[in-house]
Amino acid sequence: MLACVTDCRYIEITFVCHSHAGRVKEQHDIAAIAAMAAVATLTGALRFTHSTDHLQGILVRVKSKWSNKGRERSIFEVGGAAAFILWRIAQQGLLNLENEGFQTDTRSQRMDVISEFLAFLLHLADRNKSESLDANERQEFIASLAKHLANTMQENRADVEGQGDYRGPLIELINERGANYAECPMPDGEPGYAMKRYFGECVTAVMGEKDNKWITDQVMDVEVPEALPPLNKALRELFSSDPV
Repeated sequence: MLACVTDCRYIEITFVCHSHAGRVKEQHDIAAIAAMAAVATLTGALRFTHSTDHLQGILVRVKSKWSNKGRERSIFEVGGAAAFILWRIAQQGLLNLENEGFQTDTRSQRMDVISEFLAFLLHLADRNKSESLDANERQEFIASLAKHLANTMQENRADVEGQGDYRGPLIELINERGANYAECPMPDGEPGYAMKRYFGECVTAVMGEKDNKWITDQVMDVEVPEALPPLNKALRELFSSDPV
């Protein structure tokens, strides 16, 4: 799905299965996670049935440390790894909304919701690194992040909707949302009320009608607070090896 460097391990997947009393935890490398992501996304919002195990979802725990700590990594590589994590966080946000009973009807609609999460998360990543990276580094990081996300969206949309250009619309959405998010303050480095509300309204606009009036509150009160820790942790740890 997503072309990431292969020497980092930063995701722990927890499967929640009806057929088992407990939860089964398993560590995977990037290639395995990427392949799993392809299946999970295509089968619809990470809810799918395979064999005798009925999987309700995937809980994402971010492990964003590089396994080969002795090698320097470019900002482009860091952008690719960060994009993978942003995609996982966005999928988890979608899953949370559906598990709360909010409506999505098609795989394309689920991609729309993920797109809104990605635009929001990318903007937060940009603001997060705005002071620690110089102008050129910041541009390279965000360009890499957006490129990897757009490539992943292209593959997922093409599998669901057929051939077409799906990179361009995501980049346009990122730019449009980013311009609006940029007008919103981030007190203490976290999204303020205006930003969270705008994000919630964007998600609401692409969700179904069931309990639609409560989606913005869910996003503001639950999804944003849950997304921030793994995002901040990933950015902190992926940059800890001082990429060149």
